[in-house]
Amino acid sequence: MLNLTNKAAVITAGLIFLQQTFAFAAPVELSLQDSIEYALKNNPSIQIASEDKKKSEFSVGETQAGKMPTVSLGSGYTYQGNSSDDSFSNSLRMNWPIYSGGRTEAQIEQAKLGVRTADLNVEKSKQQLILDTTSNYYSVLEAKNMRAVNEESVNNLKAHLNIVQAKYQEGVAAKSEVLRAEVEVANADQNLIKAQNQYELAVADLLTTMNMDAGIELQLKGELAYQADTRTLAEAISMAKQNRPEMAQAQVSIDSAQKGIEIAESNKRPTVSLSASTGWNDRLLPTDDTNWSVGASASWNVFDAGVTKSKISQAESSVAKAKLQAEQTTDSIEQEVRQSYLNMKEAEKRLSTTQVTVNKANEDLYIAQETYRAGVSTNLDVFDAQLALTQAKTNHVQALYDYNVNKAKLDKAMGVKAASL
Repeated sequence: MLNLTNKAAVITAGLIFLQQTFAFAAPVELSLQDSIEYALKNNPSIQIASEDKKKSEFSVGETQAGKMPTVSLGSGYTYQGNSSDDSFSNSLRMNWPIYSGGRTEAQIEQAKLGVRTADLNVEKSKQQLILDTTSNYYSVLEAKNMRAVNEESVNNLKAHLNIVQAKYQEGVAAKSEVLRAEVEVANADQNLIKAQNQYELAVADLLTTMNMDAGIELQLKGELAYQADTRTLAEAISMAKQNRPEMAQAQVSIDSAQKGIEIAESNKRPTVSLSASTGWNDRLLPTDDTNWSVGASASWNVFDAGVTKSKISQAESSVAKAKLQAEQTTDSIEQEVRQSYLNMKEAEKRLSTTQVTVNKANEDLYIAQETYRAGVSTNLDVFDAQLALTQAKTNHVQALYDYNVNKAKLDKAMGVKAASL
């Protein structure tokens, strides 16, 4: 039998276990900034872009090796059957390209431009992930608000059903009024179930974007709110041209294509290399009297039947294509900025009217409920007023969501860097 000390120890251990269990089960509270930081840290898309950058950095080392000497060691063994004339030979060769007509240097510069492109891809992936996280965060808030709207609708209709049933018991309301009120409550319950499902789906999307476990319970700190944006369209377009990674990538593509012309033109120039070699037989290592041969060689492709000219023309066409793509990128970015800006302003205008509509719909529902109590209005008047209020609140929530999401899209379209958010 446990003594008092042991009992106290067991109770204390149990309390600690329960405390840890409840702490573990507590919902994770996240602000929008918290969610973005989680996503930037854990989402695989950033890691994939970073690995691509590492790969491009290694390619620079590969091309730089083209200017360095190479050394090769060869060994051979000849078996002569029953003869004692078996032989064992070794050779050591070194080759050092001194001048490649500018090909190697241009290839190195091209590889470095590839690193720059990969670095811009990392920034582009970050900006897209920030937008995705922000949109999903606001989707959770929108779904939460829509669930509240539908919960309010259910509560209002249930309260009205109680009034109708009381009137029916008093003999001043028909059975059909009770049935109609019950149908309206059931339909509102259906809409609430759908709203709850939309909320859970929105939470799942946000968790996926942050690469967090699906079973985690979230509690978002923020609310859908209106905060005026004073940026003009002209300012937004100007900043986008300065900051968007795609703009810089377009210029890098032009520079890389121009390096391609230099590579093609290198075929018109001579190449020079140094070489050295030695060999020894029937021993593992060379001796002091091993002979070395050292030489220099040069080659110049005087006539190649127009191959070099065709390659230069191809490279020049690549430059022209890169410039056209840069113009296309500029137009596309301007259109993206314009669309996000105009959609944000459109949602802003809707906000100014939807709030007024919600206030009027609330008043209309109150009047319909009170006049029905007094026996002046009909059941249908209350249902129409409730439907109008639900629609007005839905429109207001949708306008808030559209405004905030398009504001985030404008940030991305302008190339706002992750560090400045």
